[in-house]
Amino acid sequence: MTYCGEPILAEDLLFRPVHSLIDQSLHARLGVTTTNGDGFGIGWYGEGAEPAVFKSVEPAWNDRNLREIARQIRTPLLFAHVRSSTGTPVQRSNCHPFRHGRWLWMHNGAVEGFRELRRDMAMAVEPSLYPVIEGSTDSELLFFLALTFGLADDPPSAVARAVGLVEELARRRGTPPPVDMTVATTDGESVWMFRHASAGRPGSLFYSTDIAQVRELHPELEALRLLGAGTRFVVSEPLRDLAGTWNEIPEGSHGVIREGEVVIQPFSPFWEG
Repeated sequence: MTYCGEPILAEDLLFRPVHSLIDQSLHARLGVTTTNGDGFGIGWYGEGAEPAVFKSVEPAWNDRNLREIARQIRTPLLFAHVRSSTGTPVQRSNCHPFRHGRWLWMHNGAVEGFRELRRDMAMAVEPSLYPVIEGSTDSELLFFLALTFGLADDPPSAVARAVGLVEELARRRGTPPPVDMTVATTDGESVWMFRHASAGRPGSLFYSTDIAQVRELHPELEALRLLGAGTRFVVSEPLRDLAGTWNEIPEGSHGVIREGEVVIQPFSPFWEG
């Protein structure tokens, strides 16, 4: 889940919605697994130049520290993720979101054949960035490949090159089409989102309608008055069943949220090696 808008308490985002991310950690409806109990993480922007992160290997529904700090964190931009491991260890460094400088990154999905592709992916990371990698996941390596290919300058192109490289490596090795991903990334000002699969259908991803329209559709909901103009969510599953609120990001697309406005465009990986 990504939130961007007027500063709001993390508790209102993580715990209060009917189908909150905490509820989804136990009762996911659209994911590969129903339970996502292999750790969690949140990242947010506050007083410092870089975002803060809080991660744990505890299940999100059972972590009292998360409940405690969520009552005190007020932020205009929050990333939150609950993890179901696809094979790498359950450890703090493998929990999302991943951070580098002002950037945060979350990924749902997997790189098929990661054991075979991991070394080649790691060797393509910019040498000055490689020592900063903390964990052992495909998700973090995708992030550092995107950083290598210019995430800070042109996020859509950088992610397209990162995914294109992984697909090219899979072709060379004769492994299955590798990438299944929904991704959210931010520099603290804009949010980019991606939905792509090398084969088959990628996981679900939605963004919210303009908040003024949602209020008009559902004037009975007091909670909507807490949300300021320009509020947007990006979620793997809707936080509440509200007609007219959620827009599915098309397969093979990327989008950017900037100052409350959303632009969706096609996404096509490429590699020029």
